[in-house]
Amino acid sequence: MSVLNERLEWRYATKKFDATKSVPAETLERILEAVRLTPTSSGLQPFELFVVSNADIRAKIRAVAWDQAQVTDCSHLLVFAAWDDITADRIHMMFDLTNDVRGFKNEGWESYRQMLLGIAADRGTEANYQAAARQAYIGLGAALIAAAFEEVDATPMEGFDPAAVDDILDLKSKNLRSVVMLPLGYRAAEGDWLVNLKKVRRGRDSFLTEIN
Repeated sequence: MSVLNERLEWRYATKKFDATKSVPAETLERILEAVRLTPTSSGLQPFELFVVSNADIRAKIRAVAWDQAQVTDCSHLLVFAAWDDITADRIHMMFDLTNDVRGFKNEGWESYRQMLLGIAADRGTEANYQAAARQAYIGLGAALIAAAFEEVDATPMEGFDPAAVDDILDLKSKNLRSVVMLPLGYRAAEGDWLVNLKKVRRGRDSFLTEIN
């Protein structure tokens, strides 16, 4: 088994964090960088990541997240917030950035820009948001894997009121909508009912189909 798979076997959705332990800054930065480097459709990166360490704000979020203690007991709370729409301005921003970074314009790339502009316009605001939200989940997956590799505990959470979290973080003014949260930290020594239970996953035969 590879080191990465060993870490994935080790990780679980932590139910009780040790509130006295903090993730070191350099470790946190490596996890955040993994999210930034996450591949996304057309390279748009249609979501943003909020790192919440402020205790008062986390208490407000906990109140609209089924009173889940992980929100306040973790070291850092990551909130993945998707674009509320994939607008022409946002598409241009990323395509222009690509041209600036690479130092040239590519005819095929520019043709693809125009095609994507048409797709987004035809799809409409809500469908564009849903497409952006799916990309945010790719970032979540990268964060979970990176955290496991760093031996940092993490718990993906959909159990919260997105509109309320949007208000708490003032996401509407940024044209963003919260999608999923990820507390990061270290498991408590005692009191977590899940920590010692065996990991349950479907077997390879019932999960994976090879088409040769």
